[in-house]
Amino acid sequence: MSQIRTSVMFDMRAPAFGTPTAELYAAALDMAAFADDAGVTSINLMEHHASEDGYLPQPFVMGGGVAARTKRCRISLGAVILPLHDPVKIAEQIAVLDLMSNGRLQVIFGAGYVAEEFAAFGVSLKDRGRLLNEGIDVILRALHGERFQAPDGRTVFVRPLPVQKPESILIVGGGVEASAKRAAKFGLGISPLRPDLIDIYDAECRSLGREPGAKFSPAGLSNVHLTRDPDATWAQVLPHLKHVITEYAKWAEAEPNSNSPFRGLLTNDEALKRCGMFNVMTPEELVERAPSAVSEFGSISLMPLLGGLAPKAGWESLELLKTVLPKLQRQPAAA
Repeated sequence: MSQIRTSVMFDMRAPAFGTPTAELYAAALDMAAFADDAGVTSINLMEHHASEDGYLPQPFVMGGGVAARTKRCRISLGAVILPLHDPVKIAEQIAVLDLMSNGRLQVIFGAGYVAEEFAAFGVSLKDRGRLLNEGIDVILRALHGERFQAPDGRTVFVRPLPVQKPESILIVGGGVEASAKRAAKFGLGISPLRPDLIDIYDAECRSLGREPGAKFSPAGLSNVHLTRDPDATWAQVLPHLKHVITEYAKWAEAEPNSNSPFRGLLTNDEALKRCGMFNVMTPEELVERAPSAVSEFGSISLMPLLGGLAPKAGWESLELLKTVLPKLQRQPAAA
């Protein structure tokens, strides 16, 4: 039985009504160091572009900052929207960051779905599947040390090489069956938006004669905020939470084929409290709920700077997490 995993996540959104951007970045690095020292499993950094609220556009750059401030936790980037990037440059960034972190890097690749981002990079949404497949292939071969011709005719040769094997670094994300089959095809792990895709992934791996890789299910306790006064904290968090949901929902509604869990999510205060995607609770409630709520491949995730939340509130949550981490680490995840 696997132990319960914990992650601290940063998207660096800084809406005008929230904490100033520079203050958020300083706090995020301090929080990463604190969480690492406390025993959190991973620090997760996300990626989007051209967002009015400054959503983190460069997870590799910030990942370098996190690597310099931490010693033990995994540094998980994702989803990195690979079709928007030159895969050779991404391979180089992966190698350098894995070396900087002494083999603690994980990169989740996604196809992307926000039309404005693709337009900003001069890439067609229609090409995202092909570009994702080609990009993963180039990166895997490059990080295995090959010298070869890319599909566009370039000679690819990447040095230095990472500490880890590429298959230990790269994960395929997504919310459709194709993402599960893509992960199996390339011999990579999977981080699906839907738990049922894990079964499809396992079956596809078996059909290809491959052992499944790492699995990271969305089943768990998401966006937990720990507090001694849940009612007062909900009132403080709600404006930031509504901002995040509204922005994700705009992207989801603009893309008919999006599998975003934010599509159509209600923003009524009471509905938000009940939906399960965001959880404000006491440390004691977390310890009680975690064993049955977190699946074998799931985790407990915290976003201490959610939607530009004041760092003081985020620190309270992280400090309370530290007090219960030893209990959580002794508990197995649900089967």
